[in-house]
Amino acid sequence: MQIEGNLLKMKTSLKDGKACYQLPVKEKGNEDYTYFPIEEQIGKNLKITFDGLINDIYDQKPIKKSYAQGFSYKNLITLARCDTCIVKPELCHYDEGTCREPKWGEEHCFIPHIIYLSVTSGAKIGITRNTQVPHRWIDQGAHLALPILEVADRKTSGLIESEIAKEMNDKTNWRKMLKGESEDVDLYDLRETIFDQYADLLDEMDAKDLDEQIIEIQYPITELPEKIKSFGLDKSPVVEGKFLGIKGQYLIMDTGVINLRKHQGYFVDFKFN
Repeated sequence: MQIEGNLLKMKTSLKDGKACYQLPVKEKGNEDYTYFPIEEQIGKNLKITFDGLINDIYDQKPIKKSYAQGFSYKNLITLARCDTCIVKPELCHYDEGTCREPKWGEEHCFIPHIIYLSVTSGAKIGITRNTQVPHRWIDQGAHLALPILEVADRKTSGLIESEIAKEMNDKTNWRKMLKGESEDVDLYDLRETIFDQYADLLDEMDAKDLDEQIIEIQYPITELPEKIKSFGLDKSPVVEGKFLGIKGQYLIMDTGVINLRKHQGYFVDFKFN
């Protein structure tokens, strides 16, 4: 099978506890993306070739360099979805009247957000829009996830997360995540500890406690490479290897791994045989 076109990050879903993936590719001459069930190709040899063409994922214009996983520099500094407050929601400045795109902010930030615990390389605290459950956890390569709180908007979730993150990790060690190396953590106990330790803050922020069950996620992986080497198409425009599986937004080969989210907008040729 051969696929050629501009990339987006893989579309994910969860079915019977298993992460499912589709690869969005915008082929030449097409206005819309086609979704390929890429996990069906696991076990085959894979060759990925990048010809140097990158298109901005917002306006589709050709760009020489990608910023913020798929945008031109112009869009990096003008679009709300590329602003610092997307990475650090506690810095939201909508109330100051300086949001880059107020309508976009209202649609994406002023909706219910979930604060969750997950286990990737270790236990971490995170936030996501309620519409991004369970996709956010799959994108991160979490094998356990537990929603613990719901709040009215993104800034509130960011304020709570940033406070808890002073005592708890909010980052993932991607190498350990891909190897399946993680700490043994009781997320239920951790949830109760957070409820007790931050009770005043959660009351102040009008956070709703969630009595949810732990979600377990399995990934389509047949085996892991002995060494986790990361490929970047700018430096390695041709990547080859046996396709072993998918975790997070990484394709795993016996020669190394490649983060497809990092290469959004890249025009790439995939060949499976």
